[in-house]
Amino acid sequence: MLSSKLLRGVLVALSLAPAAAVAQDFPTRPITFIVPWAAGGATDITIRALADAASKHLGQPIVVENKAGGGGTVGGATMAASAKPDGYTIAQIPISIFRYPIMQGATYDPVKDFTYIANIAGYVFAAYCSAESKLGNWKDVIEYAKTNPGKLTYASPGHGTSPNIGMELMAAASGVKFTEVPFKSTNEVNLAVAGNHTLCGATGLDAKPLAEAGRLKFVNVWTAEPNAKLPGVPTLKQLGYPYVFDSPWGVAGPKGMDPKVVAKLQDAFKKAMDDKTFKDALDKYDMIPNWMDAATYTKFVADYMVAERESLTKLGLAKK
Repeated sequence: MLSSKLLRGVLVALSLAPAAAVAQDFPTRPITFIVPWAAGGATDITIRALADAASKHLGQPIVVENKAGGGGTVGGATMAASAKPDGYTIAQIPISIFRYPIMQGATYDPVKDFTYIANIAGYVFAAYCSAESKLGNWKDVIEYAKTNPGKLTYASPGHGTSPNIGMELMAAASGVKFTEVPFKSTNEVNLAVAGNHTLCGATGLDAKPLAEAGRLKFVNVWTAEPNAKLPGVPTLKQLGYPYVFDSPWGVAGPKGMDPKVVAKLQDAFKKAMDDKTFKDALDKYDMIPNWMDAATYTKFVADYMVAERESLTKLGLAKK
């Protein structure tokens, strides 16, 4: 007969064996990738290209499911609350997942309630002015704001978005006051500035066609390095600000995922980064690759939450 100690050891080994086998065989069925935006948008199309590329390395399809709402937070929040941590349900994690809990509270904890798999890319943001204004560069913008307190109006794609936060941090750093005019879409922002309804605006490079038509002029770009699509336009660091705003986005699952499953997903997404269709989508929709593996991404989130809370508190946007 087995001793009680040996018997317990055998039982523990048997209980762990199925889980180990599941992780080893993963995936054996399609994976659901929740995209927290409406179908057909730039991010949705880009993620579909990423999913198709990663599925080739996993041997199973990755099926995109759109769950829009809450500024991009509904998808991740739904996954965190209801999905099993088996790797078969993952979600895109936009920057709003981190920002909204600080600004207004949330049903999830960004640090504790997700298993971070990989960061994939970021967006290109920039500020621009109406061509009809006399604001030809960023120095002009700041000088105007200094001599006309509160009258420097800028359009944003929504209060609490990265363009809004970026403009307000630059204003605070320069000792001036801007007046935000929030809109519901980047297209509305572009048209507001082109129509001279606001002096400036901040979104992405979707404003470039209007600049090429002579209706707008870019005055800065918010990436770490100068952008080839905006030759001669200075970065924020070149203008003396210690900022880079690119709203990095990545992929995560619910908390408690098996590290071996995480590793398989991470490796598949890493290989997908080299896929031509995906790289073409990034370029078309003005996103920049920003790879972080699971460990780096997890640390980034913890550090980002601290820095973001400090920034939002400084601007008076953190919830009391």
